[in-house]
Amino acid sequence: MDTLRSIALFLAAAVAEIGGAWLVWQGVREHRGWMWIGAGVVALGLYGFVATLQPDANFGRILAAYGGVFVAGSLVWGMVADGFEPDRYDVIGALVCLVGVAVIMYAPRSA
Repeated sequence: MDTLRSIALFLAAAVAEIGGAWLVWQGVREHRGWMWIGAGVVALGLYGFVATLQPDANFGRILAAYGGVFVAGSLVWGMVADGFEPDRYDVIGALVCLVGVAVIMYAPRSA
């Protein structure tokens, strides 16, 4: 059950962080204005909160593993929101990162 909760929290964190960064990008780079930037800042703050809800209490482990989720999630976000087409190296790199997430977070450890 903790594994499913952890995965759901990683997905929620990815939506908040990547979405927040995308909103700021849209506000600044695409000249959509301060409302977009403000919404992005709020979403980025929400990301910081969601990360604290992980069942594992080790900050370094959570953030290190989240880096892999961020890599894969950013590519997916770009595909959905911006029409980005990843090449095979993008896909391979994202898969390597997700394997790293699995090793960092879900490998059996002795207590």
